[in-house]
Amino acid sequence: MLSKGFAAALALLPLISWAGEYSLTVDRVTIDTGDFSKQGIGYNGASPGPILRFREGEDVTIHVTNNLDEPTSVHWHGLILPYQMDGVPGLSYPGIAPGETFTYRFPIKQSGTYWFHSHSGFQEPDGAYGAIVIEPEGREPFRYDREYVVQLTDKHPHSGDRIMRNLKSSADYYNRQQQTVGDFWRDSRERGLGATLKDRLMWGDMRMMSSDIEDVQGFTGLINGKGPEQNWTGLFKPGERVRLRLINSSAMTYFDVRLPGLKMTVVQADGNNVQPVTVDELRIGVAETYDVIVQPKEDQAYTLFAESMGRSGFARGTLAPREGMQGEIPALRPVPLLTMADMGMAHAGMDHGDMAGMD
Repeated sequence: MLSKGFAAALALLPLISWAGEYSLTVDRVTIDTGDFSKQGIGYNGASPGPILRFREGEDVTIHVTNNLDEPTSVHWHGLILPYQMDGVPGLSYPGIAPGETFTYRFPIKQSGTYWFHSHSGFQEPDGAYGAIVIEPEGREPFRYDREYVVQLTDKHPHSGDRIMRNLKSSADYYNRQQQTVGDFWRDSRERGLGATLKDRLMWGDMRMMSSDIEDVQGFTGLINGKGPEQNWTGLFKPGERVRLRLINSSAMTYFDVRLPGLKMTVVQADGNNVQPVTVDELRIGVAETYDVIVQPKEDQAYTLFAESMGRSGFARGTLAPREGMQGEIPALRPVPLLTMADMGMAHAGMDHGDMAGMD
């Protein structure tokens, strides 16, 4: 539940914030990550697209005009709606042809944090996504003073279709953390030559590596469209309860999210209220949403750090009492490696013989 002051401030926002009727255009856009720029796809001239704000119980109308030279679609991820409005080409409707406008109409039967994205080709990893915030009919079982949408995404210099072609040619094309001969000799010293050979042979049988945590590496992590050096910033007054609506709109990346120096209280998962639990860190998978509340009490900047599961990169932003402030950026932690237990093979069913004598 919003505090009285913030609720009053919301009431002063332009009515378009709660219009019940929206117009979206699907456009070619330039995406600047701070590391590189690339051509992508967005909504209303930007990626991410605008935040769509609905109210539980209302009927919404959304006009989507396709300005691309290829078909497109919009899927409302996690929303309960008539199947004809689900936005999946070939399943719920034909899609939206170039130059055409399709009008979505559906009732809002839930509340919480969700997102929308294209369901056509590789348009979603190329930037076609945006956030959805649905206010509940009644009071929420928690309080906060201000809120921010935190839309996490990953952006690669290669287009989505190029990434797929490269993965089809070589499954480890984007694995930047492959084990080396030096790793083999180090493991042999620590574990014995026989055990190390057996381990490598088992991974070879699966045509995998223990460093195969992520299918694609080399992404730049973004928060609300801003790269680490561009430093998205959310302001607060010390002592305020700040609600962060975390959305993972990435193509591939699972993020481990933390704010060093602050605890996070998880109050919603995928739009649903949960028994509040306080954590130092959480992992958010692709397409998931979590709502957390933090309460920064000091007059200082706090780094919002979202580290990739494979420790190959990160997204970074800041919560601060004033613009221009920034906190310390943590170093990436050691690269994790898979084990046979992770693969459901704790007792190693592949027999490569007794290599104990090689130790």
